[in-house]
Amino acid sequence: MRRFSGWRWLGGTALALCVGLMSASRAQAAAHATDALHIYVIDVEGGQSTLIVAPGGQSLLIDTGWPEHAGRDADRIVAAAKAAGIRRIDYVLLTHYHSDHVGGVPQLVARIPVGTFIDHGPNRETSEPKTEHGYELYQQVLATKKYGHITAKPGMMLPIRGMKVEILTADGAMIQKPLPGAGQTNNYCAESEKRPTDQTENARSVGSLITFGKVRILDLGDLTWDKEMQLMCPINRIGHIDLLIVSHHGWYQSSSPALVDGISPVVAIMDNGETKGGSPPTLRTLHNVQSLRALYQLHYSKESGPLNTPTEYIANLEGTDPGNFFQMTVHRDGAFTVKNSRTNAAQTYHAQP
Repeated sequence: MRRFSGWRWLGGTALALCVGLMSASRAQAAAHATDALHIYVIDVEGGQSTLIVAPGGQSLLIDTGWPEHAGRDADRIVAAAKAAGIRRIDYVLLTHYHSDHVGGVPQLVARIPVGTFIDHGPNRETSEPKTEHGYELYQQVLATKKYGHITAKPGMMLPIRGMKVEILTADGAMIQKPLPGAGQTNNYCAESEKRPTDQTENARSVGSLITFGKVRILDLGDLTWDKEMQLMCPINRIGHIDLLIVSHHGWYQSSSPALVDGISPVVAIMDNGETKGGSPPTLRTLHNVQSLRALYQLHYSKESGPLNTPTEYIANLEGTDPGNFFQMTVHRDGAFTVKNSRTNAAQTYHAQP
């Protein structure tokens, strides 16, 4: 295995940013008013929750974390919203109905106003009691009629001002035609083994492409290996990506070479926990992506040991749980900065031509 092969590290410039997630200053609020997209990859301990705020303040939250821990994940989301200078979340996109993605909905709506929920339609994993329970609690929230609701379909554009959000996958379906600039033969399909059809909610994940200026950001939720192969083979329907939210917390059930190498990301961010996600096969695949400048992990992966990314790119080190996060500032000209809240260091990257 080629350790970090192809990673072209730039000299890091540590920014003396003293503002933490839990207390946003006036200076930070002013910065968020500029013409930039702000993204917070929130630590929900091996679940998912990513807050994206467009210029002008419209916001999209992708997933809500777990229901347990006395509302810990909802509290962390609200803290991120305050840091971003917003008082409501306009859209909440639920990729699928597993507990680590939908579980925090009731706690979230009790803490901050929400406008519209987006999902793939009915739960398809009715044989799993925990999944069914999380879905039922979410349906109770929708039944209050306090919120808008959108059922995502591949090819749909979400009505969010200030950024372009296109649905690529939902409920097992996917876009049929390549996106503009895509459609080339994907040579990495031959390097990806064929796997059985996944029968869980993971395969139903709502996957989205977020475009802001020259920067393209991909989040496929927990989309599984078999679905990745359908989406990316024999032709690449997505094209190149600048910022990848690593699918399925970096678990081995996802992140095929057909996807990860095919999209040629510049930066990848993995929302893993210390004992969930960050599987050795996935880290090996990412280390060998020639385009990849940096891999960021929310947590050190206990399972992967020496395969973990360098510590300066880890938000929460081994044996710790302070809730550190990653914050990205994305500019229309293609420059985007990733800040690690643990170190307050930030690195700037550039979108692919």
